[in-house]
Amino acid sequence: MNDSIDCTFLTSFGNFNFRIGVIIINGRKILMARNPNDTREYYYSVGGRVKFGESLTDAVIREVKEETGVICEIDKMAAIHENFFTADNGILFHEISVFFTVKPNESLMNVKDGTLTDHGPNGEYLKWIDLDNCEDITVYPEFFKTTDLCSINEVKYFVTRES
Repeated sequence: MNDSIDCTFLTSFGNFNFRIGVIIINGRKILMARNPNDTREYYYSVGGRVKFGESLTDAVIREVKEETGVICEIDKMAAIHENFFTADNGILFHEISVFFTVKPNESLMNVKDGTLTDHGPNGEYLKWIDLDNCEDITVYPEFFKTTDLCSINEVKYFVTRES
């Protein structure tokens, strides 16, 4: 496996991304990331692009370690999200994300708001978002706000298309 090759590619129509997302829940709060350099204020799931040749479960463990510093244990696959959107630069994206829940452990539950990911001071920071009190917060994927993430018993499938 080549650690530097993400499963993303440019087509004549736009970009395709293959990524994993991680659902880290503590009670009714979910750990999310934010890029403070982005002028739009929104939060997104812990996770990232799958590397070429990397299994989904290996990608989950790698991304959680990179973003939180914690080694996690996977619980289950929870959702598949197919997302069609246009980036700020006008490029069209077709993105498929596979979401996994992880088993809570003391280290993950003790990640503090404002913890920086491995990207340093110019990168992302983490925040626990209260799912019962997040009406005024922009969260991606949006199904985090409408789905009871604590009781997913089967893999859910979501499609988001920008209007």
